Amino acid sequence: MVLAAIGFILSVTAHVMALLGIPIPGGGLVWGLHIGIFVVWIPTVLVGNRMTRGTNRKDFWKTTLVGCPVWMPRVLHVVFFYAIFNFIYFLITTSSHPKITGVAPPSVVRGFSGHWMVFYGAAFVTLYSAIHAPRLLRERKCPQGHSVTPLDRFCPKCGTALPESMETPRIPDKPSTMSL
Repeated sequence: MVLAAIGFILSVTAHVMALLGIPIPGGGLVWGLHIGIFVVWIPTVLVGNRMTRGTNRKDFWKTTLVGCPVWMPRVLHVVFFYAIFNFIYFLITTSSHPKITGVAPPSVVRGFSGHWMVFYGAAFVTLYSAIHAPRLLRERKCPQGHSVTPLDRFCPKCGTALPESMETPRIPDKPSTMSL
């Protein structure tokens, strides 16, 4: 999760610098963010698949992000749609540029960094959710012993209501005001 956060921060920094036309310190080292995606995505995919085993594929992100505060999935959606817009804009504005070998121009870094932000951001929120809702990583069963998904409130096989203790509550946006 820490590596995903660092990758996200570095990709946002590279993106902003590319937007402003500022040369990236370290030059070609920025392309290491390509490799970093694999470093964080292999565990992210494994954890995400474990969190959502038995869940309908259309509920993948809904289930995966249960342990996140409400604002995290919203920010991830904004980053995702921005990356699509950024990529389309990149294709339109750079299609006539000559191919340059060596150091990539800021427009190319900007085009790639939009994707980096999505991948590192999605890895971060997935791993964050796994840490804050660890019950998603354990297999759930109804009182009759049937497997149930994290989103189920009733057993799909026998219809038994699941105890509230099995439910995975959302983390509130505001810190708790409980006194000790």
